[in-house]
Amino acid sequence: MNIGTAARRSALPAKTIRYYEEIGLLRPARAGNGYRDYSGDDVHRLKFLQRARGLGFSVEECRQLLSLYGDTHRASADVKALAATKLNQIEHKIAELQSLKKTLTHLVQTCHGDARPDCPILDELSGASD
Repeated sequence: MNIGTAARRSALPAKTIRYYEEIGLLRPARAGNGYRDYSGDDVHRLKFLQRARGLGFSVEECRQLLSLYGDTHRASADVKALAATKLNQIEHKIAELQSLKKTLTHLVQTCHGDARPDCPILDELSGASD
């Protein structure tokens, strides 16, 4: 199938599919005319990548997951370790975002938001509150 069909079936833009090919995550066959010829397995791989990326896995982590997926002698512990590492990273990021939210909430609540020039938000950003 051509890239347009593969894009529709995988719900990924053709540009993303070309990128995945460029970085070696996908290697479609070439038809006699030189055009890419995507198989059902290629589409399955693209869907796998889409789901993994949707869960926050990096391109390199996706490469590892694809390698494990293709290895019938893999240990599920290896897959779990990758997922657990990603989960820890996400939990850390959530904590950072909650801290940012708390700080911004405080700043928004302390700013009068009126015609006066004094602004605790700008004071905080400029370091004047130190």
